[in-house]
Parts: sequence; C-alpha cells; structure tokens
Amino acid sequence: MNALPEQFASTTPAVSLASLRAGARGVVQGVIDDDSTLGEETGATIVMRLIEIGFVPGERFEIIAESRPSGDPLAVRIGGTCFALRRREAAAVLVSVTP
Repeated sequence: MNALPEQFASTTPAVSLASLRAGARGVVQGVIDDDSTLGEETGATIVMRLIEIGFVPGERFEIIAESRPSGDPLAVRIGGTCFALRRREAAAVLVSVTP
C-alpha cells in the first residue's frame, strides 16, 4: 500500500471508497495499487486513471448515488465533476469520511 503524505494523514481511519453508500462524503487520503483488488495487468492503469480524474489526497468527494439493486457502479462527485466508478475501481481509493 502506498504511504499517505503526512499533511493528509487524518485521525479518522481511512476506509475504502467501495465500502461506502450514497450520501457519504469526506476527503480522499490516497489511491493504492493493490493487485489482488484491481488485477495484475490493469491495476497500474486504473490507479493512474483515478489520479488523473482527480482522486488525489486532500480532494473532497461525495457519493451521489449507487445503482440498484447491486449498488454497482457508484456515482461519485470529485471536485466539480461526477464520475461513475465500479466498486472494484473504488476499492483502490482510500478516504476519510466526514459526518
């Protein structure tokens, strides 16, 4: 797992974006390159895509919606843009949740 920059370390434990439900909001802590979650060949590509679209430490996020009945994909607002992410992709994003 990639270490988080010290300035973004939080007292709130980091959780996977994939574990959250619609309405959750908080701050991105980082993106991890976990081959067991993302798949060996595509892991680095997905991580780079997530970073390029704005999932960087310190950026605020909100889960706008999740598809029914499976909950996959998630509609996530990052910055001023909304993206659809599969839970498999969202599992690579570590966040701290704000009440």
